[in-house]
Amino acid sequence: MQHRFRPGYLAYPLVWLTLALGSSLLAQSAAPAQPAPQQSDGQQQAQPAQPIQELPQQSPQERARILRDAQARVQARRRARQLQVIHDTYSHKFEFYGGGGYLRFRPGPSIQHLNEEAWNAGITEWIRPKLGITADFRGLYGTANTINNPFVVYRPSISQYTFLAGPQYRFYESQHWGWSAQVLGGIGHGNFSTGTGGFTATEVGLYPDGNVFNVSVGAAMDYNLSPTLAVRLMPDYLLTDYGSELQHNLGFTSSIVYRWGRQ
Repeated sequence: MQHRFRPGYLAYPLVWLTLALGSSLLAQSAAPAQPAPQQSDGQQQAQPAQPIQELPQQSPQERARILRDAQARVQARRRARQLQVIHDTYSHKFEFYGGGGYLRFRPGPSIQHLNEEAWNAGITEWIRPKLGITADFRGLYGTANTINNPFVVYRPSISQYTFLAGPQYRFYESQHWGWSAQVLGGIGHGNFSTGTGGFTATEVGLYPDGNVFNVSVGAAMDYNLSPTLAVRLMPDYLLTDYGSELQHNLGFTSSIVYRWGRQ
């Protein structure tokens, strides 16, 4: 039996070969890429190191100059703060002060001096940075030693009141201390017969009651607790004219000073 060749017999192997080659190509394209090989530690250490640049060393003169410059900057900042505090302290428009004091006073022409205790209050308006106008009020109280009198009036109580005004000049200003001087004039009122038991003051050896001219000269020393608050001590001299005689009296006042407002 004679067999004839048919082309369809060759088609089957070709189809299978084509499918096999296509599957192989698809598998190779889907496979992940291999990472590049990394260098080992030994290879990294084998690389040459970068040279370290050394900073230039400073000479002793250069270090001393840098230290002086730093100290100068610190002192400049400290001085600027002090100047600001001084400005804040002495640029206020008004001052009020109040406290107490002491006066050594002679209440009669032939009576020994006595110690008078006092209260003191006042206000100052600074019309210029260093010049102000002050109004001052005081009350002084003591006990006179009237032993030699025919009316047997011993140790009567006396009192004085002063109402003074005048200029005050500030001649020193610092962060903690301030010094000023004042010259005040006005009226003083003396009560010398309130404790004489009905007798006049002159009958028991005291000066007569009345109003007289007074002058006060004082030097105030302020210690600043803050720009608005200070403690003041002021020695002063008080001139009185009771009984048409001049009395030269020395004393002092201590007070708290409060500042407010701006010039």
